[in-house]
Amino acid sequence: MAMTQTWNTAELVAQDQAHLLHPVSNLHQVRRDGPLVFTRGEDVFLWDTEGKRYIDGFAGLWNVNVGHGRAELARAAAAQMEELAFVPTFFGLAAPPTIELAARLAEIFPDPINHFQFTSGGAESNETALKIARYFWWLRGEPEKTKILSRRMGYHGIAMGALAATGIPAYHEGFGPQVPGFVHLTPPYAYRHGEGMTDEQFIAKLVAELEETIAREGANTIAAMIAEPVQGAGGVVVPPDGYWRAIAPVLKAHNILLIFDEVITGFGRTGTMLGMEQYGVTPDIASFAKGITSGYVPLGGVGVSDDLFETLSAPDRMFMHGFTYSGHPVACAVALPNIRIIEEEGLPANAAEGGAYLLGELEKLRERPYVGNVRGKGLMLLVEPVADKASKAKPDAALNVGGRLTKATRERGVIVRCTNDGIAIAPPLTIRRPELDAIAAAVGEALDEVLG
Repeated sequence: MAMTQTWNTAELVAQDQAHLLHPVSNLHQVRRDGPLVFTRGEDVFLWDTEGKRYIDGFAGLWNVNVGHGRAELARAAAAQMEELAFVPTFFGLAAPPTIELAARLAEIFPDPINHFQFTSGGAESNETALKIARYFWWLRGEPEKTKILSRRMGYHGIAMGALAATGIPAYHEGFGPQVPGFVHLTPPYAYRHGEGMTDEQFIAKLVAELEETIAREGANTIAAMIAEPVQGAGGVVVPPDGYWRAIAPVLKAHNILLIFDEVITGFGRTGTMLGMEQYGVTPDIASFAKGITSGYVPLGGVGVSDDLFETLSAPDRMFMHGFTYSGHPVACAVALPNIRIIEEEGLPANAAEGGAYLLGELEKLRERPYVGNVRGKGLMLLVEPVADKASKAKPDAALNVGGRLTKATRERGVIVRCTNDGIAIAPPLTIRRPELDAIAAAVGEALDEVLG
């Protein structure tokens, strides 16, 4: 792909510093140092305004599953815009790509998840899932079932309802009172919560906590539990293999819906098309976004079971939830070939194989005194640094380890997400061995530079 435009880096940086508000960023630091500005991408690579090439080791924001520069996705968007740029799905309206995508998703998701509402992204999807869960019980004559169980370290977005479900304190600080009715459980994070236990013992501990929580809160007040099959933004927490098969029956026994947040795990990232396939459990509701279009156009959605759909379809009720861009024809038109690419190129299998290889390479870092844990599932992985291996103490926040690791990895031409809690890695699912080796080397060298 040839460079088609010359950019004035200084001018762009100055305009950014003067006008752009960066999400989930230290605004003072961005204003002081300026952003790193990318101008083009191809497969797993990005180029900045100075022409330097980087490996996109975070797939944009966990979402560019098919890689950058897919011309067929751009053509699909353009063709749909020329034919019909927009029509809503409100009031019984629709467009062909929206209908076709819902039908395609019914083939991908396991029965009985056969009915879909679309959104513009993950937070909207989780807001939708939470509202549907409460609305379902209201329609069933149990309006007191409104509470939502979620987990500490879980991330479900930062709209107000999704934020209340999110179990990461930093996202709450300073934004006022939380939405009531949300109860957080211990994550299946064996490194910090299951020391000295077998998987079976750790799972039993978490199941006991769930049962105690249900007894304390009252099953007749709990609508649903929302959780990621593998926790992503909160630290790539991979549950023990039997965890979900132990948790799901407890919820079912107490008439509590299970919502799987597949925003990150969906569309190949864990090594199967859906994260739920890793654990053999089908939820009542599933939210998704990110990989459904590989980030080329904003799109998300929620799938519900046949049972829920029948209840939502009460003859005397309007379903009073949706967004202007629910089922946007252009986004749906891009999702269809994006899914075809994922399937035809075997990207879930590549994520499984490449992820296992990269995990093996990163496991070698455990020898360092400042690496406490390495974990992953498919192409979502994390290296967790520690100040002390024996106590598992986290690095002193005042040392700005995350910021320094970010600088060190970028200097080595790799984009990953670095915080005080770990280095998260989630490249496009198209990645091959040489780039996996380069990521592993850059992460190891950056850790040595910053902590060694």
